[in-house]
Amino acid sequence: MPLPKMVRVRQAFSGPRAPDIPRAVRDALGAARLPIRRGDTVAVGAGSRGIARIDVIVRATVDWLREMGARPFVFPAMGSHGGATAQGQLDVLAHYGITPAAMGCEIRSGMDVVQVGEALGLPVWLDRIAAKADWIGLVNRVKPHTDFKGSIESGLFKMLTIGLGKYQGATQYHRANVNHGYETVITAVGREVLARARIGFGLGVVENGNDETAVVEAFGPEELEAGERRLLKSAREWMARLPFSPIDVLVVEEIGKNISGAGMDTNVIGRPSNPHEPFPADPRILWIVALDLTEQSYGNATGIGNADFTTRRLAEKIDWKPTAINCLTACAPNGAKLPLVFDSDREAVERALDCIGLVTPEAARVMRIRNTLRLGEIECSEAYLPEIARRPDLTVLAEARPLPFDAAGQIVPLFTH
Repeated sequence: MPLPKMVRVRQAFSGPRAPDIPRAVRDALGAARLPIRRGDTVAVGAGSRGIARIDVIVRATVDWLREMGARPFVFPAMGSHGGATAQGQLDVLAHYGITPAAMGCEIRSGMDVVQVGEALGLPVWLDRIAAKADWIGLVNRVKPHTDFKGSIESGLFKMLTIGLGKYQGATQYHRANVNHGYETVITAVGREVLARARIGFGLGVVENGNDETAVVEAFGPEELEAGERRLLKSAREWMARLPFSPIDVLVVEEIGKNISGAGMDTNVIGRPSNPHEPFPADPRILWIVALDLTEQSYGNATGIGNADFTTRRLAEKIDWKPTAINCLTACAPNGAKLPLVFDSDREAVERALDCIGLVTPEAARVMRIRNTLRLGEIECSEAYLPEIARRPDLTVLAEARPLPFDAAGQIVPLFTH
């Protein structure tokens, strides 16, 4: 099949960049009015989402606490991820570079919870290990959620709810979301945790469109909710997006849990990962081809259900147990549906192009991305050239060429690093 010719394009995104991340963390924690005192034990919660330089951010938090005379340790605050086991969650943190040696402190992991309150007629759960500390500190990225839209979405409040609730809490809250809605549940449970548990601080991180740390702010328990709502506005403004809509075929080289909790960020592809909430269908993408699964996903292919075509190499990497646990916990089994599987990348792309109607492949509106987290440089088919010429935020980097595949039909990566 003749393939569309593609041009490499650079997007210019808005948003600042923090030049010195450890200093930004120290300044943020130092500026906040935190209740932590010398000698206090502090449980620092780290999650499973891919966050730029998360190891540096958590280490800087631990260092600052130690400088203040506190006794910090790190614990996984990630709901059911890591196969819903204590060791699995340690493995997830280790893959992000969060180890005892790298953090300079102990990492304590467990799945047991204790009840600390009640919200919406349901018990509110808290990680038993964290509950024993004098204070709990949360470190998380604030960003638009992949399942719903609201004034508070994915960030510190989600970690207060899903992260601290471990598998038991995550399962209960996701079921409650079906009846009450995500924002209602996250807000109600988060407020109850703030009122009943010893939350010392939340460190909110916002990234720019180039997957870089833009802003770091720390909040005491009284300012945490208002602070997160404010950060979400910046996160939404700076979020990376695909430059055009509609798209006939979107080729995604890799999906994964380290890229998005939904495998592919639904805010980028305009497809919801959960059927229980309305979600904007923007951009409009006819077919999505997912080619590979990241090693950092440990076989968890949550979100593969949002693709329409995939490859044998991706399918053979799927570990169905953690994938099922993740999707069932979220009450979103559709996230684990396996699309049509083809033996090579080229065959998967060609079959997608077969299904775009009477448009010839050479004239198709095709886009190729590394993943939904890295959108600074992408490839667009020649059909977009007139629109690219009118966009000052887009720069063509190279002459048009057909989608590149090797002799085995595997795509030549957009980036080699």
